[in-house]
Parts: sequence; structure tokens; C-alpha cells
Amino acid sequence: MMPKRDDYDAVVVGAGPNGLAAAITLSRRFKAILLLESAGTIGGGLRSKALTLPGFIHDVCSTVQPLSLASPFFRQLDLPRYGVEWIQPEIPLAHPFEDGPALYLHRSLEVTADAFGPDGQAYKRLLQPFVDHEGLLFNDILKPLHFPGHPLLIARFAFHALRSLRNLAETEFKSDRTRALFAGLAAHAMIPLEKTATAAFGLILATLAHTVGWPIIKGGSQKLADALADCFRNSGGEIITGRPVASAEDMPKAASYFFDVTPRQLINIKGLGLTDGYRKRLARFRYGPGVYKMDWALKEPIPWKADICRKAGTVHLGESFEEIAASIREVRAGNVSPSPYIILAQQSLFDPSRAPAGRHTAWAYCHVPHGSAADMSTLIENKIERYAPGFREVILARSVLSAPAMEQYNANYVGGDINGGIQDLSQLYTRPIASLNPYRTSAKNIYLCSSSTPPGGGVHGLCGYYAALSACK
Repeated sequence: MMPKRDDYDAVVVGAGPNGLAAAITLSRRFKAILLLESAGTIGGGLRSKALTLPGFIHDVCSTVQPLSLASPFFRQLDLPRYGVEWIQPEIPLAHPFEDGPALYLHRSLEVTADAFGPDGQAYKRLLQPFVDHEGLLFNDILKPLHFPGHPLLIARFAFHALRSLRNLAETEFKSDRTRALFAGLAAHAMIPLEKTATAAFGLILATLAHTVGWPIIKGGSQKLADALADCFRNSGGEIITGRPVASAEDMPKAASYFFDVTPRQLINIKGLGLTDGYRKRLARFRYGPGVYKMDWALKEPIPWKADICRKAGTVHLGESFEEIAASIREVRAGNVSPSPYIILAQQSLFDPSRAPAGRHTAWAYCHVPHGSAADMSTLIENKIERYAPGFREVILARSVLSAPAMEQYNANYVGGDINGGIQDLSQLYTRPIASLNPYRTSAKNIYLCSSSTPPGGGVHGLCGYYAALSACK
């Protein structure tokens, strides 16, 4: 398909959630916006398809969507009108242990505190101020650098968030199991738990569980991408798929260009007019560990020892704080962990449309060294079996994606890094470089709007939204 015009107000390259968000934001101000996607379908990390058997719908990457439900940009769009339906599992997160029981996060802070036993009051004291101010996360924390609207509350958050997760867990909680649950939350960031500010990730994910939940999208994450595309088209936007961009010559003339790509891809696009100094700074951008992902078609639900896991949308598998921490350190050192920390989702328990009647789906991944082609399938299934004896007997089919396969699926997942670059303290607000406007490049009409810009990884659209706003200003 060819563009309908020779000249546009803006061209957006990449139809992942951030590219779509940038396109929608721009379409509110300008009439002629073109969105180009190299793949045959839109969605990026939101794509869903049959990976195992016909009739089984799997999310290729992103599946649990607390950030999308909380996103102030997505909330502007009336997404239910476009067919998006969030489904809330009864239990956002369960963290089982081999001897049978499990800790869990309930939507209710009070119920969760009761489940935490002796650590319950400490947990409630820690989370209550942030749960009471739901907008704090997106109105102050997950934004480019700015003067906060709630400075005292932000100071309280920073006091805890800037600690290492190890320090927070060992200082605030007495139980090894509570510490393990918090380790599992912070481990989403793929940063060693001894590092400064890793506590922030645990606090944010726990707060989201009690404010907006950890929902899935009925019918698959692709439904959100399709809704964003419909919203864009309804504003007069134009989308062309199967249109890779390797050079400025691959795009029509436009007043400005927005790239939902990581720094490495931007550098490789010819003819953009980026200065040598800016290119060198982009080349220093650091990518993180990769992931090894598995999907299963199941003949029945996973047979967990702990019954509460059968009510949970997400399950974290790590026997102790030390096991989870060691898993992350091993990967960061370039080694495959012999006992990997695992993030698992079981969508069909709450969304029957994901599988044929009576059948089920499950999705899981573990961290691996950047670019590692290691086969982790046996280690992952062995570990699940420890918490759910008989798991292998319910498997009908499986699909695997190594870190290189993840990058092949989506070029933004460099080395299998699904976060668009390491999100440690030195590369959180200064991504891709330290700048008052991190979205603007050295070419005045070219902007970066991927997860390699603030506020980073996750399905929230805010990188694209803020990039477009910065251009409109």
C-alpha cells in the first residue's frame, strides 16, 4: 500500500503502543498523520496469535496490563467503546512455596495485610499512602523530570523507593516469605536486588495491585492495539503495515518524524541528519538481560499445590529472596541461572475466549543473559512441576521463544530485552541520553518515542504521548 499523500504533518514509525499513542496525540492537533509499521500487523508487544494449537490465543509478549488500565493517556480514549474489556482476576498475584502454601496480593490492601500475618501492619503502613493517592504513580512518578504536584508524598515515596530492594525487605519485613514476594515484584526490572532504587519497582507493582489491579484483556492484548488503531483512524489517521524504514527515503515528506524504535535502530536508519555527537551518545545506551518465553496449550488448569494460585492471574516462582536474587545476579553476570525466577500468567482461568471449551492457556518467561540462545524450557517446566506436580501431564502443546527469537519477532527487543534498555537509576529519567527533552534528537524535526524514553517499559503509551506533547509545545 502506498501513502495517500506526498506531504504529511507528521510520520510515526512503529505501531507498538507508544507509536500508536504518539499518532493519536498528534492527530488531535494536526490533520495529516501517517503511521508506518514494518511488520504485517500492528501491535508490537501487544500482538496475540495462535502459537501452539488452533483455537488457543496467546499473547506474544505483554499479557498482564496494570499500566494500561492506570495510564492517564489511555483513560482519555474511552477504550471500552472500541471493544477493550479488562478482566480482573480475583487475586492479582500469588507467590507459592514448595511446601504448599502461598502468599498473595489481593485487590484489598486490608485483606492482603491479613494474609501477611506478622508482616501485615508493616506492609499496610508502607503501602497505604500510595494506595490512597492512586494518581501519584502517573501524575508524578512515571513522567519525565518535573516539579511534582505532591512534593511531600513524593519525598515519602523516594525515601523508600531509592533503597535497594534487599534493604527494604530486610528492614521492613520479618518473614522470609514476605521478603521473597517483594523480591519477585522487584525482579520484573531485571536489576540485581542489591542495587539502589530497586525497591521502587516492588512498591509500584504492589501499589498497582491495590489500586487498578493486574488485569488481562478479554480476547488477547491485540484487542488493545486494535482499539488504539481504530481510535487513530477515527481521527483521520492513516496506517500502512508491511512498510520497513531503513532510510529517510522510505518515508514521505513530513514536518516531523517520530520513531517508536530503540537507539540502536535509530542510528541504523540512514539519512536522518543526526549529528555525530548525538549518535555517539545513543551508541552508549545500555540494554539489559533478555527473556526466554514459553506458551502452553493445556487440557486442564495447572494443578497447583496451593489452591490460591488457581485464583491468581499472575504467579511468581522463586522459593526465597536469596534464590530470586541469585537468579538475577547470575543473568547479569552472563550466566544461565540453574534455578531461574519465573513470571507466569494463566489467562484462560478468567477469559474462556482464550482457548476451546474446557481447555486452557498459560504463559511464562524467565530472564537470560543478553542475546543468549540457551534453551530454558526444561528448567522452566521442572520448576513449575515443583509447585504444581503433574503440570507436564496437562500440556497439549508448547511454544518457545528464546532471546534471539524475541528480537527477531520485534526488533525493539534488542538481545531479548523487552524493556527497551536497562531501567536502573542512571538510565531511568536519562533515557536515551541526559537531556531536558529526552524525546527530541539532534535533528530538530525528529523525535524518539519508544520505551527507550521516559517513563520506560510497560504498556502505557506514555512515551509516545509525552514525545508528541513535547513536539506540539
